[in-house]
Amino acid sequence: HILFRSVPNIDLSKAINSYKSVSSRFVKRDFPRVKQYLWKEMFWSRSYCLLTTGGAPIETIRKYIESQGK
Repeated sequence: HILFRSVPNIDLSKAINSYKSVSSRFVKRDFPRVKQYLWKEMFWSRSYCLLTTGGAPIETIRKYIESQGK
């Protein structure tokens, strides 16, 4: 999960793909051993899921994200 705030007029698909591209390069640069565990050098999958919070308090969303995988 990644929590972020955005302005209404941003192209979210471009923003998400840019984030995935840049973060992938940083991880591969800073942790070169990770490359041996990747499939075809792909750090991220091509897909993503984007959900809005519907005005829920940010702390509620943060706690939900932190509880995932426990």
